[in-house]
Amino acid sequence: MRTVRTRAVSLRFSDRALLVGTALAALTVVAAVATMVTGDFPLTVGEVLATFLGQGDGYADFVVFTLRLPRLITAVLVGAALALSGAILQSLSRNPLASPDIIGFTQGAATGAIAVIVLAQGSMVATAIGATTTGLITSAAVYLLAFKQGVQGFRLVLIGIGVSAMMLAVNSYLLTRASLESALAAQTWLVGGLNNRGWDQAEVVAQALVVLLPCALVLGRRLALLEMGDSTATGLGVNAERTRLALLAVSVGLAAVATAAAGPITFVALAAPQLARRLTGASGPGLAASALLGGLLLVVSDFAVQRLFPATPLPVGIATGAIGGLYLVWLLASEWRKGSAT
Repeated sequence: MRTVRTRAVSLRFSDRALLVGTALAALTVVAAVATMVTGDFPLTVGEVLATFLGQGDGYADFVVFTLRLPRLITAVLVGAALALSGAILQSLSRNPLASPDIIGFTQGAATGAIAVIVLAQGSMVATAIGATTTGLITSAAVYLLAFKQGVQGFRLVLIGIGVSAMMLAVNSYLLTRASLESALAAQTWLVGGLNNRGWDQAEVVAQALVVLLPCALVLGRRLALLEMGDSTATGLGVNAERTRLALLAVSVGLAAVATAAAGPITFVALAAPQLARRLTGASGPGLAASALLGGLLLVVSDFAVQRLFPATPLPVGIATGAIGGLYLVWLLASEWRKGSAT
């Protein structure tokens, strides 16, 4: 176990976690290079490097800086934001099923986006604002409904699932009241994807991560203490409920911004934190590894749908939904076996 201290932060990590994090970062770079050089407009690695150095021609500049790079950066940032959000929620609730798309936060954010698209035919900025606003409102409702002398993880998950079902019904109702054009636009957004994503979306998520990522890392040590139970955390000087509320706000903010930028991409927030824990062998939430794995998963998934279906640009949400559904079935079966064994 190694410790890095600065004036403001003290971080502890194992050699295994460092090795896994380095490997995940390297794989992300490999996937990024593959994304940049392949496709309908193939480029060589040399052409891409020349473009970054300002020595590329107009064709390469357009392909790199307009078509591929903003989409790639959005994928990395959205995947990292979703994974961080899921890691925080799973740690807070001590429940592997806790993720923003399972307990209602993503559906709540989708309600605001659909309302803007259907009722106001709003821009991307207006859609993002609507998604973030209703995502925060939904999370506040789930928290208040789950609060009973504190918030217990199992109660939070159950109430979140119920609220998610209600918001799904609201979303379906909004779609029935829309014109055909607006309904198609909203339904396309609901699948979740990175098609036609540009620098505006990448910039919004980047700005959110600049603010929220340091908050998550600073509160990460308290998050590990909360996993030991409120009594233990309180005995070690942590205000359990205040810390839980702050972490929940960070988690919701990450999920809402990611949803606003790319739509409700499912299962990245559920799977990435658990896979990161297994890879690192960490007992705590493993926020850094979760963020790296989330970015990698979304980049690889988006690369797969682009290259396997070049004639029909499928939204990446279809790929994550298909793979995530299988993962959820496996997870439920594993949890059931554990419950039966005990």
